[in-house]
Amino acid sequence: MSFGTYARRVRDEQASPVRRHRALRCAVGEYGPLGFHATWAYLAATAVPAPDLRRDTAALLRALDTLEASRAARIEEIAVFAARRRVEKAAGVRVPRGGDPLVPPWRPRWPGGAGPSRLGLVAAVATSRTAFLKLPHPDPTLLSDDVGHRFADLHGRLDACAAAWLAALGQPDGPTRDESAGIVADIRRRISPGHAPLNVPLLQWLRFAELLDYAVKATAVPHSP
Repeated sequence: MSFGTYARRVRDEQASPVRRHRALRCAVGEYGPLGFHATWAYLAATAVPAPDLRRDTAALLRALDTLEASRAARIEEIAVFAARRRVEKAAGVRVPRGGDPLVPPWRPRWPGGAGPSRLGLVAAVATSRTAFLKLPHPDPTLLSDDVGHRFADLHGRLDACAAAWLAALGQPDGPTRDESAGIVADIRRRISPGHAPLNVPLLQWLRFAELLDYAVKATAVPHSP
């Protein structure tokens, strides 16, 4: 089913709260700009003052409004991007310019001109950090002692950076901002071309590191709480 169908079910006052809650989760499955779990945490945190989305239908509707606004912003971005690419292709520019957020690979980002909610990003990063800490480490039989120590250091740096950012409630200092970007770069350098076994954990680490780096950069300037 489409995002619009799920959105209509969320707004259906004749449906049970359980069904409306399930419909919102399905809508997030269709459009989750931070990843499913991080997007859900973002919505729950910003559906104040009562973020219990399973029981509070008013909070459920606030969460849907937030999600729809982000999706509308993304659709507008895509339309602008497509129009620009038509002009560029006509001028002979066959490859999209680097740094455009709509150019693959996918990276977490909350679209919208007003900027993301700091509170929402704190919840998203906290949820993702919990999942990150449960991820298995790379198979030690695939690593030399030196490489194993480097991976352990990288894992520790990522967790420490996330912990520092969360402890500051999304108000990072300069070192935190620099460290998050450096961690993303270090993980990318260690990902091998193709389907190397070590890529599996590293790509999971990278997904969390990119979310953290986005959150750090997005909260480096004041946004709405």
